[in-house]
Amino acid sequence: MSEKMRAYIEEAESALLHTYNRYQIVLDHGKDVHLYDMDGKEYLDFVSGIAVFALGYGNEEYNQALKDQIDKVIHTSNYYYNAPAIEAAKKMKEVSGLDRVFFTNSGAEAIEGAIKAARKYAFLKDGKTDHEIIAMNHSFHGRTMGALSVTGNPHYREAFEPMIGNIRFADFNDLESVKAQITDKTCAIIFETVQGEGGIYPVEEEFLKGVRAICDEKDILLILDEIQCGMGRTGYMYAWQKYGVKPDIMTTAKALGCGVPVGAFLLNEKVGQASLTAGDHGTTYGGNPLACAAICKVFELFEKQNVLENVREVSAYLEGKLDEVAAGCEDVETRRGSGLMQGLVFKKPVGDIITKALDRGLILINAGTNIIRFVPPLIINKNHVDEMIAILKTCL
Repeated sequence: MSEKMRAYIEEAESALLHTYNRYQIVLDHGKDVHLYDMDGKEYLDFVSGIAVFALGYGNEEYNQALKDQIDKVIHTSNYYYNAPAIEAAKKMKEVSGLDRVFFTNSGAEAIEGAIKAARKYAFLKDGKTDHEIIAMNHSFHGRTMGALSVTGNPHYREAFEPMIGNIRFADFNDLESVKAQITDKTCAIIFETVQGEGGIYPVEEEFLKGVRAICDEKDILLILDEIQCGMGRTGYMYAWQKYGVKPDIMTTAKALGCGVPVGAFLLNEKVGQASLTAGDHGTTYGGNPLACAAICKVFELFEKQNVLENVREVSAYLEGKLDEVAAGCEDVETRRGSGLMQGLVFKKPVGDIITKALDRGLILINAGTNIIRFVPPLIINKNHVDEMIAILKTCL
């Protein structure tokens, strides 16, 4: 490590709040599916900024769209209309089949808005404020107080109690567990279509359709968190589209802006017309022209570059290669996941393996202590998979 990079790390340790255990490199720039540190070392990126940089680094059309918008206007506030926000909302409606869009700055903020919309919907029905939300054990929805409240891992919540009230937890992919938590106060059921931090668990079709049926029967809102698993990651623009089960409210972020901080929650017309109204919710930066110009270009490039088709083809190849690793390594229990959101489950902590991989030019992250998570840019090809597998094997 050069003295320059070491000096930057030392300055960071003295200046930044220590809420992350960062790896000891300073990343400087990227190109396609590779990142480079300040010393010029190349890394194959199978993290993509935690499922954010779906289009890879240095995409000239994407970069130019942002530069063009910067030259026009970056921010105006929501007291006024702006064309990029209108175009972005139109595209999101077309792709999702949902009807109303609220732009946020992050996934956690999208979850906050979804919770508020669900509670306001229930309040307008009966005027009561004691409604309950069912969330899933081992889920992760963000670190703000509302998002933490529906995150099904006590470790994340315990130091920050009390959370917002009236949250019940059921077991993911266990329909009877959900039924057991339903009361006459239940207003919403929320879960990730593919659990991320909780261990890369895809939803089971029977469970998803069963919850949807319960929600329809009892006028309970289904909220699907597509922040990590959405935007093409599973080979569908949104993971629920594989099963043909539409939520009442959906949250999205991460790859929505491919690097520009932006999120959104979307609602069907029923909820959109009978929940949040003027003064109920707001954001200063949400839906600003720069972020929405990014969204517009992302959807355009997804279509132009056939991103979904590439994900389906390459993910099948990745699954096969990871299965080979699992079969040949006694420390690996199994592989699971969907599309280009995969996990290798180990019998022991994986921190040392990830560190070794980084030393050898491969960027990986974990999901929990014993799972290596693979969430590369959606533009990777089979050669990149082969390169990743070769490095991973040397680390095992």
